[in-house]
Amino acid sequence: MSTPPQAGSEDTAAERLRSIPEASVARLAVYLRMLGELAEQGAETVSSDELAAATGVNPAKLRKDLSYIGSYGIRGVGYEVAALVRQLERTLGLNHRQAVAVVGVGNLGHALAGYGGFGGRGFPVVALFDVDPDLVGIHINGILVEHVRSIPQVCAERGVTIGLIATPGPAAQAVCDLLVECGVRCILNFAPVVLQVPGEVEVRKVDLAVELQILAFHVARKHLAGAAGAAAPEVNGHAVIGSGGFVS
Repeated sequence: MSTPPQAGSEDTAAERLRSIPEASVARLAVYLRMLGELAEQGAETVSSDELAAATGVNPAKLRKDLSYIGSYGIRGVGYEVAALVRQLERTLGLNHRQAVAVVGVGNLGHALAGYGGFGGRGFPVVALFDVDPDLVGIHINGILVEHVRSIPQVCAERGVTIGLIATPGPAAQAVCDLLVECGVRCILNFAPVVLQVPGEVEVRKVDLAVELQILAFHVARKHLAGAAGAAAPEVNGHAVIGSGGFVS
Protein backbone atom coordinates (compact mmCIF):
# COMPACT_ATOMS: atom_id res chain seq x y z
CA MET A 1 0.00 0.00 0.00
CA SER A 2 1.39 3.44 -0.90
CA THR A 3 1.93 6.00 1.83
CA PRO A 4 -0.19 9.15 1.39
CA PRO A 5 1.75 12.42 1.17
CA GLN A 6 2.24 14.15 4.50
CA ALA A 7 0.79 17.59 5.16
CA GLY A 8 3.11 20.27 3.86
CA SER A 9 4.74 17.99 1.26
CA GLU A 10 5.11 19.02 -2.38
CA ASP A 11 2.46 16.48 -3.39
CA THR A 12 -0.04 17.96 -0.96
CA ALA A 13 0.77 21.51 -2.05
CA ALA A 14 0.41 20.60 -5.72
CA GLU A 15 -2.93 18.91 -5.06
CA ARG A 16 -4.17 22.00 -3.20
CA LEU A 17 -3.19 24.26 -6.10
CA ARG A 18 -4.98 22.00 -8.58
CA SER A 19 -8.15 22.24 -6.47
CA ILE A 20 -8.39 26.03 -6.80
CA PRO A 21 -11.06 26.96 -9.41
CA GLU A 22 -9.86 29.05 -12.35
CA ALA A 23 -12.25 31.89 -11.44
CA SER A 24 -10.81 31.98 -7.93
CA VAL A 25 -7.25 32.17 -9.28
CA ALA A 26 -8.21 35.28 -11.26
CA ARG A 27 -9.67 36.88 -8.13
CA LEU A 28 -6.62 35.96 -6.02
CA ALA A 29 -4.54 38.07 -8.39
CA VAL A 30 -6.92 41.00 -7.86
CA TYR A 31 -6.71 40.60 -4.07
CA LEU A 32 -2.93 40.62 -4.28
CA ARG A 33 -2.89 43.84 -6.26
CA MET A 34 -5.16 45.57 -3.75
CA LEU A 35 -3.20 44.22 -0.78
CA GLY A 36 -0.05 45.64 -2.35
CA GLU A 37 -1.69 49.06 -2.44
CA LEU A 38 -2.81 48.70 1.18
CA ALA A 39 0.73 47.74 2.20
CA GLU A 40 2.11 50.84 0.48
CA GLN A 41 -0.36 52.91 2.50
CA GLY A 42 0.95 51.38 5.72
CA ALA A 43 -2.02 49.12 6.50
CA GLU A 44 -1.14 46.16 8.70
CA THR A 45 -4.51 44.38 8.77
CA VAL A 46 -7.62 44.33 6.61
CA SER A 47 -11.04 42.80 7.21
CA SER A 48 -12.72 40.55 4.67
CA ASP A 49 -15.46 43.15 4.24
CA GLU A 50 -12.93 45.91 3.55
CA LEU A 51 -10.95 43.82 1.07
CA ALA A 52 -14.15 42.62 -0.62
CA ALA A 53 -15.43 46.19 -1.01
CA ALA A 54 -12.09 47.37 -2.41
CA THR A 55 -12.03 44.59 -5.02
CA GLY A 56 -15.75 44.54 -5.84
CA VAL A 57 -16.27 40.98 -4.61
CA ASN A 58 -18.91 39.50 -2.32
CA PRO A 59 -17.34 39.04 1.17
CA ALA A 60 -18.47 35.40 1.38
CA LYS A 61 -16.88 34.67 -2.00
CA LEU A 62 -13.66 36.37 -0.92
CA ARG A 63 -13.46 34.29 2.26
CA LYS A 64 -14.08 31.14 0.20
CA ASP A 65 -11.33 32.09 -2.25
CA LEU A 66 -8.83 32.71 0.54
CA SER A 67 -9.77 29.44 2.23
CA TYR A 68 -8.33 27.64 -0.82
CA ILE A 69 -4.87 28.92 0.16
CA GLY A 70 -5.38 28.09 3.84
CA SER A 71 -5.98 31.65 5.00
CA TYR A 72 -9.01 32.21 7.24
CA GLY A 73 -8.15 35.44 9.04
CA ILE A 74 -8.63 36.20 12.73
CA ARG A 75 -12.08 36.93 14.12
CA GLY A 76 -12.35 40.60 15.03
CA VAL A 77 -9.01 41.41 13.38
CA GLY A 78 -9.19 40.21 9.81
CA TYR A 79 -6.14 39.34 7.73
CA GLU A 80 -2.56 40.41 8.32
CA VAL A 81 -1.70 42.24 5.10
CA ALA A 82 1.99 41.26 4.86
CA ALA A 83 1.33 37.59 5.65
CA LEU A 84 -1.54 37.37 3.17
CA VAL A 85 0.60 38.98 0.47
CA ARG A 86 3.27 36.32 1.03
CA GLN A 87 0.68 33.53 0.86
CA LEU A 88 -0.82 34.87 -2.35
CA GLU A 89 2.57 35.39 -3.98
CA ARG A 90 3.56 31.83 -3.11
CA THR A 91 0.26 30.44 -4.43
CA LEU A 92 0.47 32.44 -7.67
CA GLY A 93 4.10 31.45 -8.22
CA LEU A 94 5.41 34.97 -7.70
CA ASN A 95 8.01 33.93 -5.15
CA HIS A 96 10.04 32.81 -8.16
CA ARG A 97 11.19 35.05 -11.00
CA GLN A 98 9.06 34.57 -14.12
CA ALA A 99 11.08 35.70 -17.14
CA VAL A 100 8.99 36.87 -20.09
CA ALA A 101 9.74 36.87 -23.82
CA VAL A 102 7.68 39.06 -26.16
CA VAL A 103 7.42 37.86 -29.75
CA GLY A 104 6.15 40.45 -32.20
CA VAL A 105 7.10 44.04 -31.39
CA GLY A 106 4.72 45.89 -33.66
CA ASN A 107 2.37 48.47 -32.15
CA LEU A 108 0.93 46.25 -29.40
CA GLY A 109 4.10 44.27 -28.75
CA HIS A 110 6.20 47.43 -28.60
CA ALA A 111 3.85 48.90 -26.00
CA LEU A 112 3.92 45.72 -23.93
CA ALA A 113 7.71 45.45 -24.18
CA GLY A 114 8.13 49.03 -23.03
CA TYR A 115 5.76 48.74 -20.07
CA GLY A 116 7.81 48.91 -16.88
CA GLY A 117 5.10 47.54 -14.60
CA PHE A 118 5.76 43.90 -15.50
CA GLY A 119 9.18 43.80 -13.89
CA GLY A 120 7.91 45.41 -10.70
CA ARG A 121 5.40 42.60 -10.30
CA GLY A 122 7.85 39.78 -10.84
CA PHE A 123 7.57 39.42 -14.64
CA PRO A 124 10.69 41.00 -16.15
CA VAL A 125 10.75 41.08 -19.94
CA VAL A 126 14.13 39.56 -20.79
CA ALA A 127 13.85 38.90 -24.53
CA LEU A 128 12.22 40.48 -27.59
CA PHE A 129 11.79 38.93 -31.04
CA ASP A 130 10.55 39.95 -34.47
CA VAL A 131 11.22 39.26 -38.16
CA ASP A 132 10.97 42.84 -39.45
CA PRO A 133 14.49 43.99 -40.45
CA ASP A 134 13.55 47.52 -39.35
CA LEU A 135 12.90 46.23 -35.82
CA VAL A 136 15.54 43.52 -35.40
CA GLY A 137 18.63 45.14 -33.89
CA ILE A 138 16.93 48.04 -32.13
CA HIS A 139 16.57 48.33 -28.36
CA ILE A 140 13.27 48.69 -26.51
CA ASN A 141 13.46 49.51 -22.83
CA GLY A 142 17.12 48.51 -22.96
CA ILE A 143 16.46 45.08 -24.51
CA LEU A 144 17.77 44.11 -27.94
CA VAL A 145 15.16 42.91 -30.45
CA GLU A 146 16.42 39.64 -31.93
CA HIS A 147 15.25 37.59 -34.88
CA VAL A 148 12.55 35.00 -34.25
CA ARG A 149 14.90 32.23 -35.35
CA SER A 150 16.92 32.93 -32.17
CA ILE A 151 13.98 32.03 -29.89
CA PRO A 152 15.15 28.51 -28.88
CA GLN A 153 18.68 29.55 -27.97
CA VAL A 154 17.91 32.88 -26.31
CA CYS A 155 14.90 31.67 -24.30
CA ALA A 156 16.84 28.68 -23.00
CA GLU A 157 19.83 30.84 -22.03
CA ARG A 158 17.69 33.43 -20.22
CA GLY A 159 15.37 31.02 -18.47
CA VAL A 160 12.16 32.27 -20.11
CA THR A 161 9.09 30.78 -18.45
CA ILE A 162 6.32 32.81 -20.11
CA GLY A 163 5.97 33.64 -23.79
CA LEU A 164 3.85 36.57 -24.92
CA ILE A 165 2.77 36.32 -28.56
CA ALA A 166 1.75 39.57 -30.28
CA THR A 167 2.33 38.56 -33.90
CA PRO A 168 -0.12 38.59 -36.82
CA GLY A 169 -2.37 35.54 -36.80
CA PRO A 170 -0.66 33.52 -39.57
CA ALA A 171 2.70 33.61 -37.78
CA ALA A 172 1.48 32.78 -34.27
CA GLN A 173 1.46 28.97 -34.44
CA ALA A 174 5.03 28.73 -35.74
CA VAL A 175 6.18 31.12 -33.01
CA CYS A 176 4.30 29.10 -30.42
CA ASP A 177 6.01 25.92 -31.62
CA LEU A 178 9.44 27.54 -31.20
CA LEU A 179 8.60 28.64 -27.65
CA VAL A 180 7.35 25.19 -26.71
CA GLU A 181 10.44 23.61 -28.29
CA CYS A 182 12.72 25.49 -25.89
CA GLY A 183 10.71 24.59 -22.80
CA VAL A 184 8.28 27.48 -22.40
CA ARG A 185 5.13 26.03 -20.85
CA CYS A 186 2.98 29.15 -20.35
CA ILE A 187 1.89 31.41 -23.21
CA LEU A 188 -0.17 34.59 -23.31
CA ASN A 189 -1.59 34.87 -26.81
CA PHE A 190 -2.71 38.21 -28.29
CA ALA A 191 -2.83 36.85 -31.85
CA PRO A 192 -6.35 36.30 -33.30
CA VAL A 193 -5.95 32.51 -33.60
CA VAL A 194 -6.41 29.41 -31.46
CA LEU A 195 -3.01 27.85 -30.79
CA GLN A 196 -2.45 24.09 -30.82
CA VAL A 197 -0.19 23.05 -27.96
CA PRO A 198 0.72 19.88 -26.02
CA GLY A 199 -1.37 19.10 -22.97
CA GLU A 200 1.27 20.33 -20.52
CA VAL A 201 1.34 23.84 -22.04
CA GLU A 202 -0.99 26.48 -20.63
CA VAL A 203 -2.30 29.09 -23.08
CA ARG A 204 -4.37 32.14 -22.19
CA LYS A 205 -5.88 34.10 -25.06
CA VAL A 206 -6.44 37.84 -24.93
CA ASP A 207 -8.70 39.11 -27.72
CA LEU A 208 -9.19 42.85 -27.28
CA ALA A 209 -11.80 42.99 -30.05
CA VAL A 210 -13.92 40.37 -28.28
CA GLU A 211 -13.64 42.28 -24.99
CA LEU A 212 -14.82 45.45 -26.74
CA GLN A 213 -17.73 43.54 -28.29
CA ILE A 214 -18.76 42.31 -24.85
CA LEU A 215 -18.67 45.87 -23.54
CA ALA A 216 -20.71 47.01 -26.56
CA PHE A 217 -23.34 44.43 -25.60
CA HIS A 218 -23.55 45.90 -22.09
CA VAL A 219 -23.84 49.42 -23.52
CA ALA A 220 -26.69 48.29 -25.78
CA ARG A 221 -28.44 46.45 -22.94
CA LYS A 222 -28.28 49.48 -20.65
CA HIS A 223 -29.56 51.69 -23.46
CA LEU A 224 -32.53 49.40 -24.16
CA ALA A 225 -33.32 49.06 -20.46
CA GLY A 226 -33.32 52.83 -20.10
CA ALA A 227 -35.52 53.29 -23.16
CA ALA A 228 -37.96 50.63 -21.92
CA GLY A 229 -38.16 52.24 -18.50
CA ALA A 230 -38.78 55.68 -19.98
CA ALA A 231 -41.52 54.38 -22.27
CA ALA A 232 -43.37 52.26 -19.68
CA PRO A 233 -46.81 53.65 -18.71
CA GLU A 234 -47.50 54.32 -15.06
CA VAL A 235 -50.35 53.05 -12.87
CA ASN A 236 -50.58 54.51 -9.36
CA GLY A 237 -46.99 55.70 -9.53
CA HIS A 238 -45.54 52.39 -10.75
CA ALA A 239 -44.19 51.63 -14.23
CA VAL A 240 -46.04 48.73 -15.84
CA ILE A 241 -43.82 46.06 -17.40
CA GLY A 242 -45.38 43.40 -19.64
CA SER A 243 -48.90 42.25 -18.90
CA GLY A 244 -48.95 42.42 -15.14
CA GLY A 245 -45.59 43.28 -13.61
CA PHE A 246 -44.69 46.50 -11.81
CA VAL A 247 -41.38 48.23 -11.24
CA SER A 248 -41.23 50.57 -8.23
